[in-house]
This record gives sequence, C-alpha cells and structure tokens, in this order.
Amino acid sequence: MKNLFLNYGVNVTDKQLESFEKYYSILIEYNKMFNLTAITEKEDVYIKHFVDSVINVDKLVGEKLIDVGSGGGFPAIPIKIMREDINVTLLEATGKKCEFLKAVIKELDLKNINVINGRAEDLAKDSSYRESFDICTARAVARLNTLCEYCMPFVKVGGQFVSFKGNATEELEEGLNAIKILGGSVKQAYSYQLDGAGRTLIYIDKVKSTDKKYPRGNGKERKMPL
Repeated sequence: MKNLFLNYGVNVTDKQLESFEKYYSILIEYNKMFNLTAITEKEDVYIKHFVDSVINVDKLVGEKLIDVGSGGGFPAIPIKIMREDINVTLLEATGKKCEFLKAVIKELDLKNINVINGRAEDLAKDSSYRESFDICTARAVARLNTLCEYCMPFVKVGGQFVSFKGNATEELEEGLNAIKILGGSVKQAYSYQLDGAGRTLIYIDKVKSTDKKYPRGNGKERKMPL
C-alpha cells in the first residue's frame, strides 16, 4: 500500500503503514454497525480517505488541532498518524461514532488525542475551546459558508482553518462573505486530482477575532448561511 501514498507524493514509514492497516481493519469492522463510510474496498479507502487526508500534511503549522464533525476520523486520525507532534481533538456529535473513534485511538496507541461528544455550535461558545486552536479541519460536513461559522470560532488569530472539499470553485465564491465576517482571509485553494476526481484544500487564515455572536446556533448556520 506504500505506493498508493507515494503516487501522491506522500512518504510513509513502515510504522505508519502498520497504523493505517489497523485503522482500515477497525473501520470495516465498525462500519457494519455504525455506517461510517460507503467506501469499503481497501484500495479505495486508502486513496479516498487516507491519502486524501494527508496529501498536504507537511504544510500544517501549529501544535493544537481540532477536527469538526470527525465521523470516521477523516482527516484528523490520518493526520495524527503522520504527525505525532500535533495534539488533536476530535469533535463528533454522534455517540456511536465517538465510540469508534476511541476504539481506533486505543488500538493504534495514539497519544495526545481526545474525543469530544458534542456539537460545534455549543463547544465554540466554551471559553476553554474558543479561539484556542492553531488549526481547525473539517471534511464533508457542510457547504463552506455554513462550515466556516462552525469552524472559524475555534481558530486563534494567526491560526488556520483547512477545509477539505471536492471541486470547490462555486463554494469558495459563495463562502467569501462568511469568511470575511468571521475574521478569515483565504490564503490558498489547493486543487488536485485524486483517483480521477477533483479535490480542493481551502486554507483560510484567521486574521481577526470572531464576533462572539457566532456561531448563532439553533440551526441558523445551515438555514441562513452568512
């Protein structure tokens, strides 16, 4: 499986490959119960979940990362496998998915990583978490204008929100107003091909504090995006 990573310019050690192998096994086992992913073929999981999560992992700068809407653990657990130096918080609203994430952490013996069963719109109001992370990541959670309201409040000024998207030209244009209101500035939209499909990593710098009224809660982030 090493070649699957190397084909996309990602170097992995034997130890990291062993961790990905264990991760895949647990994912398939729990997927029968919890419906974590529709992608189950081994090579597809490696490319579309593992490689996609770490394709630019060396560009992440900071010590503390929060992943919003972690689900099956992408991208945060693959990032943690590749970057032991980053402290990771996985935020997931569904209890059963949190059980899965904890099982992966235990089986892979990952350190400095924790799981929170909660919602972004609630946790972002907590002073212990608000604007306290260097990096926030999210993958396949919501459209960018909604997603920014969930994620940007977690990022400290000088930090960065990294959104993992498909072909995101339209979403990026649609999200510019929300990004500005929430204290962000688009640094880069990195586009690449993954197994024939267009993918985009959107890097948003946090340039000023987010107004305390955001996130608004009560579903307004989705119903009435900024």
